[in-house]
Amino acid sequence: MHQVPSLEEMFFGSATIGERGQIVIPADARKECGIHSGDKLLVFRHPLHPRMLILAKVGEMQEMLKQMKQMTNVLEQANLKFFEAVSSEEE
Repeated sequence: MHQVPSLEEMFFGSATIGERGQIVIPADARKECGIHSGDKLLVFRHPLHPRMLILAKVGEMQEMLKQMKQMTNVLEQANLKFFEAVSSEEE
């Protein structure tokens, strides 16, 4: 099972918004996340904290969505088997 990193491992520092709305992502964060000049990042608002932003590399987001779809398919199959078993017991 995947261990959740500590706050110290996830915190890379702070950034300041420039006059044109640009931010500089700290070098350590770019290095660890494999972000390079010219990479496309998606910007999301956090669903529970509307004044918080989340950045994600396009390819990473695509991979996460693919994994989520696979997990959803597994859960749907398990759910179907469960309801089939319950239905057969009721008969």
